[in-house]
Amino acid sequence: MIATLSFAQRVTPGVDARQHVQRARIHEGRMSGELTNREAARLNMQQRHIRRMERRAKSDGDVTRMERRRLHKAQNHANRVIRRQKNDDEYKRG
Repeated sequence: MIATLSFAQRVTPGVDARQHVQRARIHEGRMSGELTNREAARLNMQQRHIRRMERRAKSDGDVTRMERRRLHKAQNHANRVIRRQKNDDEYKRG
């Protein structure tokens, strides 16, 4: 049982790594003022949604090709949204 759980947690290392990078980019954008608090909150909500998708995919211990494809598609979309928000000339005041 424990071996199955630990294997299920490592099934998507690429997804996990991208998730970490995207969260770091959001944090960096917030600290630099490139993202407003509202933009950062929406982007973080999107990241939570992707994390929930990943947990559901891992819940049965096997991430199918279709589930992996959906996760990558969601991360690609999130990546574009982060880039767009960081470069939209809206700056955090203060």
